[in-house]
Amino acid sequence: MGYVSTATYVGKSQVLGIIPTTIAEGNFARKTVGEEFRVLTMQDRIWKILDNSDPFIALPDGISTLEENFQIASWA
Repeated sequence: MGYVSTATYVGKSQVLGIIPTTIAEGNFARKTVGEEFRVLTMQDRIWKILDNSDPFIALPDGISTLEENFQIASWA
């Protein structure tokens, strides 16, 4: 996802990284390009994604990506 967000940012489009504070402060994630918004929980992250997005694209990653996509699909 880092490559996609970087290419989007370089292409002059808006990039918003929404990340839980514990992950951001724990050095588990790479530096976000564009704007970064920190939330308290993963549940807050999903709500913030829904509030700030129009389309959704599922990229291959791990089981947590599947969980997030199912949540977004069921709440939308």
